[in-house]
Amino acid sequence: MHARLSSDLAALDTLLERTKNLTSDYWRGIDEQSPAFDAPIPSPLPLPAEGAGADSALSLFEQRYAPGMAASSGGRYWGFVTGGTTPAALIGDWLVSAYDTNAADRHNSSAPQIELDAISLLRELFGLPDSLHGVFVSGATTANLVGMAMGREWVNRQRGIDVAQDGLYGAPPVKVLSAEPHSSIFKVMSILGMGRRNLTVVARLAGNREAMDVADLERRLIALNGEPVIVVASAGTVNTVDFDDIAAIATLRETYPFWLHVDAAFGGFAACSPRYADRLSGWERADSITVDAHKWLNVPYDSAMIFTPHLGLQSEVFQNRAGYLPAVSDTPDFFHLTPENSRRLRALPAWFTLMAYGRDGYREMVERDCDLAQDLGRRIADSEAFELVAPVRMNVVCFTLSQNRTPERVADFLTRLRDDGRLFLTQGNFGGTPGIRAALVNWRTTSADLDLAWAALNEVAAGMVVTNGAS
Repeated sequence: MHARLSSDLAALDTLLERTKNLTSDYWRGIDEQSPAFDAPIPSPLPLPAEGAGADSALSLFEQRYAPGMAASSGGRYWGFVTGGTTPAALIGDWLVSAYDTNAADRHNSSAPQIELDAISLLRELFGLPDSLHGVFVSGATTANLVGMAMGREWVNRQRGIDVAQDGLYGAPPVKVLSAEPHSSIFKVMSILGMGRRNLTVVARLAGNREAMDVADLERRLIALNGEPVIVVASAGTVNTVDFDDIAAIATLRETYPFWLHVDAAFGGFAACSPRYADRLSGWERADSITVDAHKWLNVPYDSAMIFTPHLGLQSEVFQNRAGYLPAVSDTPDFFHLTPENSRRLRALPAWFTLMAYGRDGYREMVERDCDLAQDLGRRIADSEAFELVAPVRMNVVCFTLSQNRTPERVADFLTRLRDDGRLFLTQGNFGGTPGIRAALVNWRTTSADLDLAWAALNEVAAGMVVTNGAS
């Protein structure tokens, strides 16, 4: 054994204690840390010939990189739709790295059973039936890829084509219908050889809505004259957290042939609260459902789930046949169900946080974030510096500057806000208006964070007026 490896193994307890202390210091100071900043980029380091050992590497990390690790898991990182890491999820994630097991084969350890148990807990949390099988993947983009790949296979089998065995070459295009698809749907269509241009945008409901006009969907399905397609329904749009009428869309399948994929990346957590659960009515009838875990579940990156009742079709698309692997069965191993053969045990942080905080913990988290978003929306509605561009439906507030809201000025405002160090937001766009999005999905966020964020928003806006004149 290399001398450095041997000495680090002997000193492991000391090294882990030092790492724990570094982690604890970061967590204790997270409320004072900037949620995001433009970190300096140092020159690359040369690869050492022998290495200096883990203790020296940790010291180098503390000096070179740790100062640039922003508090993106803190309570005022409201950019994109990003959760944090609950204490229980952190424990689970540390153990994942310690065990370092490939959670693919059900016959080699208890790791796959942890995943089955975590999926069962999530079904309970979401109110989904046991007929929907679930599996963890790396994020909502991969979950959408799995769901759309199954949909692509289903559509082609209605035509008598087995894409999994014979490929797409010569097959007609697979058409996709959606009103407000997440950008990852277009990426997935490119990856799967379906082509971004084969997505048809269905009309939205009138009146500041991003939800699908189901009557327009039916008109388009009639025009297809029985051609099988994929319909992507949104359960929580990115800009305004709007929900398609999933039950009405699912009912159309009694007349028209389509695969129904529901993208509920963070909107699926509406099921945690009696206030919002009815927005997901009918989602249990979908052919595939995406839910992200590193959003409102607040587990570490990267983690998501895909649910489907079509376990057999899923394994036919993703099966991996090799002499050293178990064959596909009625209960296929996880490497037969996702793009990955090597699978991190993402289910363990999810299991820990679900067991630690339960249904009531997640209901409180969801409702608190939504209450704070409503409070922010009211403040913006009464403000002279900002204005809402869409109603606050759940946990995302879409707003803009009240004056001279060009894309350049909005971008300048967001850069100044980031550099102020109290709050991080990202751009949005609604109805052609350059906007700003505040997405609240973090377990840490409190009313004190909202007060601090509101002060930062107003002070940065006032500073722009002073700098640029009354613009």
